[in-house]
Amino acid sequence: MVEITINNKKIKVEKGSTILDAAKLANIHIPTLCHLDLHDMNMVNREANCRVCMVEVGDWGKLEPACATLVKEGMSVRTDTLKVIQSRRTMVELLLSNHPTDCLICEKNGECELQDLAAVTGIKNIRYEGERIDYPIDDSSLSIIRDPNKCILCKRCETICNEVQTVGTLTDIGRGFETVIGTAFNNPMFQTNCTFCGQCLSVCPTGALHEVNNVDKVYAALNSKKTVIVQTAPAVRVALGEEFGMEPGSLVTGKMVSGLRALGFDYVFDTDFAADVTVMEEAAEFVHRFKNNGKLPILTSCCPSWVKFIEHNFADLFDIPSTCKSPHEMFGSLVKTYFAGKKLIDPKDIVVVSIMPCVAKKYESARPELSIGENVSDVDIVLTTRELASMLKDFSISFADLPDDDFDNPLGESSGAGVIFGASGGVLEATLRTAHHLITGEELEDIEFHNLSELKGIKEASVTIEGREIKVAVASGLGNARELLHNIRKGKKSYDVIEIMACPAGCISGGGQPFIHGDVSIIEKRKKALRTEDRNKSIRKSHLNPSVIQIYDEFLGEPYGEKAHKLLHTTLVEREKYEI
Repeated sequence: MVEITINNKKIKVEKGSTILDAAKLANIHIPTLCHLDLHDMNMVNREANCRVCMVEVGDWGKLEPACATLVKEGMSVRTDTLKVIQSRRTMVELLLSNHPTDCLICEKNGECELQDLAAVTGIKNIRYEGERIDYPIDDSSLSIIRDPNKCILCKRCETICNEVQTVGTLTDIGRGFETVIGTAFNNPMFQTNCTFCGQCLSVCPTGALHEVNNVDKVYAALNSKKTVIVQTAPAVRVALGEEFGMEPGSLVTGKMVSGLRALGFDYVFDTDFAADVTVMEEAAEFVHRFKNNGKLPILTSCCPSWVKFIEHNFADLFDIPSTCKSPHEMFGSLVKTYFAGKKLIDPKDIVVVSIMPCVAKKYESARPELSIGENVSDVDIVLTTRELASMLKDFSISFADLPDDDFDNPLGESSGAGVIFGASGGVLEATLRTAHHLITGEELEDIEFHNLSELKGIKEASVTIEGREIKVAVASGLGNARELLHNIRKGKKSYDVIEIMACPAGCISGGGQPFIHGDVSIIEKRKKALRTEDRNKSIRKSHLNPSVIQIYDEFLGEPYGEKAHKLLHTTLVEREKYEI
């Protein structure tokens, strides 16, 4: 421990701490912009590029960045002098002088940290005028739009892309005034290793990175004569309320259903039902390999970012991932076959809208192999949690006052196993609940694997089935996935089942969720809410869901059978690996 003084207040802090860390302990606010500290997600950005957090250090009043300056014994710091205030305002003005002023129509309006900082620092005019950067906007992908003109060079996106996700898509290019965060050779995003996980836009403090907005497409569908069906992912129900001022982790399932009905959707279904079907297929696929000495470990394939990641980086391991489609794609396939048949609707006259916590689902829905035939995609339009919130606000819906409503059936009934898909470890736990039954014919009594639900990057567990120890592992965050796969490739680790999600902590922190602005406790609250819904379900195992039993009896036949394989399974595509 070392003792320092901040604004005449003595405080002891751990050696190796920054001035910013010490100020937080002393409850002294120092504004930041480029800084981001998400230790629970193994991400720390201390580039000190924006210089907004400057403080006076020592008797000479030297200005130093609080986020990157380590404390020393006896150090004296001032955060409240006129020199500091003027420096802070100058840095914000300089950032604004080279920034577009279209705040009213910016995707990040109301969520922009630069906008907030300008208000906090009392910026009323910009004294510095001159040349502004003018770069083309990259809207080449179906998921993410990159606007370099709104970039403040904080490097948060670069840090999370390279150090946390290890994807290596974003880097700084050029020098001086011409510097920009871009891709290798300034290629469009779709010509890179980008997995469209959206973690870059979730940490971007401005509107330089944001999702492709599909709200107008949904409005057009609702105004058409087609049957418009919506499905909602498990992670959406524990985050949507935050957009309406509700406590993080509020479980708003019933209000969400009411809101979707108010928007005019013809049917409101639950992706959790399809998650139960996914469990049936993945568990059956695992059991098939398990009993027939097939290739293990089996890797879950629910996350489109993770699938694209393995396609770019691990083509030699294509024989171990599950061939299952993701739950919302399975749902789309079943709607346009099973449900369309029951309702006597032409699949081409159905529009399936997915409400997802993820921007990669937008890209995934356009993959040609995810369809039931020529020009009939499983899923037509994907909205994020944030986009759904904007639609509800468009309609002036008082969300908190909505009554609780139930999903339509038969594709709306789900078990607790389907619910926990939204958090890291949930897919694997749900699969084990059913795989144990398929192998032994008996029910697994202790169905919660507590160490799999922790907010850690890599988690391990085991379960004994018919005398054999089944070793399982969970990785969230693509950097952790890379480490796990390298260990498997080199023979350092051996598992039977592995779950991988691209986003740290899973879908609850997906790139399409409400922004947490560095508060990791929000992620924990969302996870606990999913666990609560699981425990409150009368049915907690996918194979006991009556609607799932019905669809296999009436339509699909055996899990992992011929018809199920045709409609619910897919293939990987080897992709070029771009070097940055």
